[in-house]
Amino acid sequence: MVRRYFGTDGIRGLANKVITPELALKVGQAAGLVFKSGEHRHRVLIGKDTRLSGYMIETALVAGFTSVGMDVLLTGPIPTPAVGMLARSMRADLGVMISASHNPYEDNGIKLFGPDGFKLSDEVESRIERLLDSDLSTQLAKGDELGRARRIDGVQDRYIEFAKLTLPRAIDLSGLRVVIDCANGAAYKVAPGALWELGADVISIGVEPDGTNINKDCGSTDLAAISHKVREMRADIGIALDGDADRLMIVDERGHAVDGDQLLAVIAESWKEDGRLQGNGVVATVMSNLGLERHLNGIGLDLIRTPVGDRYVLEHMRAHGYNIGGEPSGHIILSDYTTTGDGFVAALQVLAVIRRSGRPVSEVCHRFEPLPQIMKNVRYRNGKPMENAGVISAIASAEKKLGRAGRLIVRPSGTEPLIRVMAEGDDKVLVEAVVDDVVEALTLVAA
Repeated sequence: MVRRYFGTDGIRGLANKVITPELALKVGQAAGLVFKSGEHRHRVLIGKDTRLSGYMIETALVAGFTSVGMDVLLTGPIPTPAVGMLARSMRADLGVMISASHNPYEDNGIKLFGPDGFKLSDEVESRIERLLDSDLSTQLAKGDELGRARRIDGVQDRYIEFAKLTLPRAIDLSGLRVVIDCANGAAYKVAPGALWELGADVISIGVEPDGTNINKDCGSTDLAAISHKVREMRADIGIALDGDADRLMIVDERGHAVDGDQLLAVIAESWKEDGRLQGNGVVATVMSNLGLERHLNGIGLDLIRTPVGDRYVLEHMRAHGYNIGGEPSGHIILSDYTTTGDGFVAALQVLAVIRRSGRPVSEVCHRFEPLPQIMKNVRYRNGKPMENAGVISAIASAEKKLGRAGRLIVRPSGTEPLIRVMAEGDDKVLVEAVVDDVVEALTLVAA
């Protein structure tokens, strides 16, 4: 079945154009019908980030869920991983996060979690899609069976306590100067609060959301502000989350960025030393740097690659017994604690390593030299550029030039109308050349 609505991370698009109230209403109805089973009173927990359009989408989802007889619990702004955690702990039948993650405020999205706190499988999403394209009028609840909606308090405190408990008892952050950038997003209250309670000297930026400034010149996708603040305040570390706090980037004491691949190495080595690492390795995607793979192999660990998307990383982790996985973007899954990526919990694990080592972040978080890696995006309007004969030929030629000395990945984005072209290898000049060749071929057919 061709997926019309769901991408690699839920349903996402331009608010009020793609993600409309009509669509949100129908998603609430369809998802509600799929997850209603048994005679108990069914309920769904809905969280959101700080986008202005969240009010519109939240209201439409409430209408959809209550119209099929599900009660609704509204949390207000809260990180995506908190929705997965709360859906499970509060025995909800379904969890929903209204967010477009790291995208600009104009976009929004709907992420769905099952009662176990995990994102939905392809099969369940396909069932929901089939209902989205059908007439549901005959399946709506009768008057006395309609659902109710209410806002719930205390969820932010529950998440803070959960996050703090992921640290070893002997670890506190007293004396550590931390800059935290919450991207004017979902973690703008919980992340600074948790760090302060753990004893850190906290400098907060990106904590003044106004509905339109989420991810704008801040957060994990734009490190200029936090790099400047770390140097200005002579901080020990900078932690940059994205709009829904399911990913992070670290900035060291010099203001230099540390990506998700380095953080995976830091956490994996620490857990290996503590005897906590399961599966003898790390699950990552095809986008992780070859340098990470070589580094892990050098210390006796494996790197298992999956297609791009945290859901595929998690599926492999669950199926094969791994407890660490992630992506270079900083989407890190630590399944001992969470059912999805959690940027803040991952940051706490890094802080624990830094505290125990007594060394600066620039030393602790630099585990390997990444190979030259180039990635460029080509935006397209419609059609299927990757099926063009010229593009297919350019990709084949690029792969032949790289041979065994590198890798080439060309793939459509799961969340935007982009083709992503990535290559890496020992020869930077060759890597740049093959990327440019493929980009040129795509550009000719993408306009």
